Amino acid sequence: MDWKTHRAQLLKDPEVQKAYKETRLEYEVARQLILARINNGLTQQTLAKKLKTKQSVISRVESGNHLPSLSFLHRLASAMGTNLTVSFGN
Repeated sequence: MDWKTHRAQLLKDPEVQKAYKETRLEYEVARQLILARINNGLTQQTLAKKLKTKQSVISRVESGNHLPSLSFLHRLASAMGTNLTVSFGN
């Protein structure tokens, strides 16, 4: 079974749907950070050095279990030479 099929089956459960909606933002932030970091050829360690923080901070954000502040997200974007974009929608 592929991921899409498995995900669709999981999301039929109302409790899973609720948990998914509650954690979606954290995981989307993590996903976008990981993609941006990799696309910029950075390791967690090199990104942490650019931000003058610890690698564990980057790891915590990338785990999806921590939602960083907007100011930290702005610092991340600046360190990777990009802009932070926020949008509202579905």
